[in-house]
Amino acid sequence: MEKRVTKEKAKKNGLKEYWALPLDELARALDANLEKGLTQEEALRRLEEAGPNRLNGKKRLSALSIFLAQFKSPIIFILIFATIISAVVQDFIDAVIIMSIVLVSAILSFIQEYSANNAAEKLKARVSVKCRVIRDNEEKLIPIEEVVPGDIVLLAAGSMIPGDGIVVGARDLFVNQAVLTGETFPAEKKSGAVNPQSSLPERTNMVFMGTSVSSGTGRALIVETGKSTMFGQIAHKLSIRPPMTEFERGIRRLGYLLSEVMFILVIVIFALNVAFKKPVLDSLLFSIALAVGLTPQLLPAIITANLSQGSRLMAKAGVIVRRLSAIENFGSMSVLCTDKTGTITEGVIKLDRALDVNGQPSDLVFQEAYLNSKFQAGLYNPLDEAVVSSQNLDVGRWKKIDEIPYDFVRKRLTVVVWEEQMGSPNQVRMITKGALDNVLAICSTFLQGDRALPLNPEVLERIHQLYLEWSEQGFRVLGVARKFVEPKTAYLKEDEQDMVFIGFLLFFDPPKEGVKDTLLELQSLGIRLKIITGDNRFVAEYAARSIGLKIKRILTGKELDSLDDEALLRVADETDIFAAVDPNQKQRIILALKKMGNVVGFMGDGVNDAPALHSADVGISVENAVDVAKEAADFVLLKRDLEVLKEGIIQGRRTFANTLKYIFMATSANFGNMFSMAGASLFLPFLPLLPKQILLINLLTDLPEMTIALDQVDETYINNPHRWDITFIRRFMLTFGSLSSIFDFATFGLLLLLMRADQALFQTGWFVESVLSAATVIFSLRTRLPFLRNRPAKPLLLATGLVALIVLYLPYSPLSPVMGFKPLPLYFLLSIIGIVVIYFFSAEALKRAFYRKMK
Repeated sequence: MEKRVTKEKAKKNGLKEYWALPLDELARALDANLEKGLTQEEALRRLEEAGPNRLNGKKRLSALSIFLAQFKSPIIFILIFATIISAVVQDFIDAVIIMSIVLVSAILSFIQEYSANNAAEKLKARVSVKCRVIRDNEEKLIPIEEVVPGDIVLLAAGSMIPGDGIVVGARDLFVNQAVLTGETFPAEKKSGAVNPQSSLPERTNMVFMGTSVSSGTGRALIVETGKSTMFGQIAHKLSIRPPMTEFERGIRRLGYLLSEVMFILVIVIFALNVAFKKPVLDSLLFSIALAVGLTPQLLPAIITANLSQGSRLMAKAGVIVRRLSAIENFGSMSVLCTDKTGTITEGVIKLDRALDVNGQPSDLVFQEAYLNSKFQAGLYNPLDEAVVSSQNLDVGRWKKIDEIPYDFVRKRLTVVVWEEQMGSPNQVRMITKGALDNVLAICSTFLQGDRALPLNPEVLERIHQLYLEWSEQGFRVLGVARKFVEPKTAYLKEDEQDMVFIGFLLFFDPPKEGVKDTLLELQSLGIRLKIITGDNRFVAEYAARSIGLKIKRILTGKELDSLDDEALLRVADETDIFAAVDPNQKQRIILALKKMGNVVGFMGDGVNDAPALHSADVGISVENAVDVAKEAADFVLLKRDLEVLKEGIIQGRRTFANTLKYIFMATSANFGNMFSMAGASLFLPFLPLLPKQILLINLLTDLPEMTIALDQVDETYINNPHRWDITFIRRFMLTFGSLSSIFDFATFGLLLLLMRADQALFQTGWFVESVLSAATVIFSLRTRLPFLRNRPAKPLLLATGLVALIVLYLPYSPLSPVMGFKPLPLYFLLSIIGIVVIYFFSAEALKRAFYRKMK
């Protein structure tokens, strides 16, 4: 065993600068087979040893950890501690009952949360990233998490590189590694050791996790995986402090509010009961039980049930939820930032026209462009695909001699061809296509009819004027040039000179069908769309106007760089289009919009979108996005479509509304009951309710509310974004809690003045009234509308009916003496029902007045 550890250490030390090692030596150090790959058995052993190939160390929560988390509240700890003391010094049976109620609440919460986590994991698995490897001398498709050191990975255009490794073989392999090196353009990769002191950009034989293949094919020997990779270290830094969601901030503020009330309640009630010479331990248990009663104890379970239900509905609409707590943010979102390509446009570039220097249709320009695109064998480009797919020309008589590949400095592509049937050396031609200015830079003449005329400043001005006009119409414009050359076997970049400019290619990405209506629907939902694109301002403006987007201001990347952070705050909120934006500027825009009080959503699918996705309140990616973008996103769209987004937003708002319902109902009802109990304890010679009875009230009133995830919501919550408003929650709690207390004191009067109730009868009567009133008033407080205009869901009706039956049965059941209850006279039951009915309609009247005042 010790020898094996020493061997592993020796290997690790020998691989510090593995990019400088000969390939055979590296393969031996990793016990890798460059041809056949690892065996499946060895790969499984290495996976066990190295761990899953993940960017972070997050593990799936076990059932035990989720269950234990239900007891992490300090209040629950105090209650359990006090109950144990009670069991030791006085009443073992009461202690068992209290612990049982706490345990039942924990189990209910655990069931909801555990099932929701399972559902979330299954949904996430639908968007897992996979890669091709060689194992047992066969090509296999495996999840990226199962890649191990020593694996041979097959790379092709669009592949996500699953680890840091060395290129074994490559053919025109270009990799986008801007996330690590900041390089604007893809870097060419090829096999062969490099200098040990090489910087990241200089390691041309290395591929890195988190980067992606832009073009070409290749094989790589994986050396490092997971957190050991260069990108793994960056991802770890990103995940140290993930930004808190708007929903999480709201929950935290609610926790502060309840903590303040509970602290005051416990201290004051305990002190007063002790001052009135009541037993100290009973007073402590009573005070703590009051605090627990005030707390929406099943809030985590209710939230989890809502989010789980929301994630399932969103999955049906084509949205996979990766972070449950962001669903509410989806509903609260007020600003959506996105690129135009594939969102407001089809994302499929089409060749619109081939034009000569005068802007007239030209078959010659199209033919030369077609030959250029057809014979090029370098970087895949959607523009070449658009040219070739627009028509089908017969190129059988044309032969390719050579190619000067496209690169991101020259921004042009040249092929050399000749027409076989002509056979004349004069007919060998060089054809160049690329960015207009870069093509014009190598031209000395332009084609006018059959003559080549000097390319003077006046002609250049006319060409640029045409370019500007077409850009303003939304076209992307390329230039085409050619010249006849002497035949030879190879041509160099230096041969691209003294060419003849022959015309233009106009490409168009049409607006997506139906996007205008979807945009109007988003606006009606209170969401502002902002476009962040790398295209020039003219193309972006045309695309925006074509779908009816109202434009107040356009900000370019160059203008953005001239603004400090404070100035950007004001400008960003007023800007509708951010054009010619560098990827590094996206995160700055998102942060500025957030600081202005917006709940910001960002849609991105590239490696450079990860920081912005991470910073946004709602990070949205797509199924075919790079892995790092999906890792940073809260949601993954199975289809890149604003219509899908709209459905997700509506579902998010429905989920948020149902969560607020529970908080409104639970805090107001609990506050009212606890306030009444606190007041009653001051003038009664006994405790108004026993601690076990308080906890049972809390449990029974929460049960119907666990079905709230399936309930209908008011249109006002759908049509407008809503955010957490602790002031509103406090006002709601005090208003409707006070109403609840009024009817509690009416019940006290009935019990004490008319019935002359003893301790057991008083506690039984108030227990029944508390549960029935809390369960009934749900149907009023769940909607802003009159209760008959918004019908509750059937599960809510059934659960409420079940709780009512349990409460009415308890005083007459065998458990009655154990719980401290006694049977109630029939006339008193009817009186309680009368109080509950009056309370319900009083809540309806107060609700109308409350919301009218809030407008």
